[in-house]
Amino acid sequence: MTWTDMQPLLTQGTIDTLYMVLWATVVTVLVGLPLGVLLVLTDKGGLLQNTAVNKIVGVIVNIGRSLPFIILLIALIPFTTWIVGTFIGPSAMIVPLSVGAIPFFARLVETAVREVDHGLVEAVQSMGGSIPTIVRKVLLPQALPSLVSAVTTTVIVLIGYSAMAGAVGGEGLGSKAVTYGFQRFDNRFMLVTVALLIVIVTVIQLIGDGAVRLLARRGRSTS
Repeated sequence: MTWTDMQPLLTQGTIDTLYMVLWATVVTVLVGLPLGVLLVLTDKGGLLQNTAVNKIVGVIVNIGRSLPFIILLIALIPFTTWIVGTFIGPSAMIVPLSVGAIPFFARLVETAVREVDHGLVEAVQSMGGSIPTIVRKVLLPQALPSLVSAVTTTVIVLIGYSAMAGAVGGEGLGSKAVTYGFQRFDNRFMLVTVALLIVIVTVIQLIGDGAVRLLARRGRSTS
């Protein structure tokens, strides 16, 4: 296959991959962020200490994290079809990608929020701050660099998931690699696809690292 033949396939594969990853990241953050905060708040000594809720949420998150993505992808076919109307294509893959990434991201959020200085929380409490105020004004802002790092890590994981999703009709670069590289024994196409994925991951990691450093400098300058 010549470069002229490869280019439109790789372009469309890249667009589909970025589309899936972008929307899956949005859903993951919207669901995983409050879930991770809830794990901290309901833990022992937390502002909303509730052992039952904490254990139930923790078990759900642990089960979600323990399932291999390819198995989760297949198991969610009926649910994906119910939500989207089909289990094939980039839009359909957003569902299993999100379900697979939410537990992973929630644990990263939990770790990031736990690192916040508890003295700041107590100071806001002593001034009559409510729990929503503490979350919005203390926990999330103080944990922001770590949260950005968590999002970056999650995006990279989602890119890997999207490549696997391509093997079962998810389109994207994974699908192109299987269809036009593996099945047609075109090693050059496979290598170009892998190189493109590496470039995408590297760019995302650089952007994420830059954002974390910028936020860390701002935090030091305001402290």
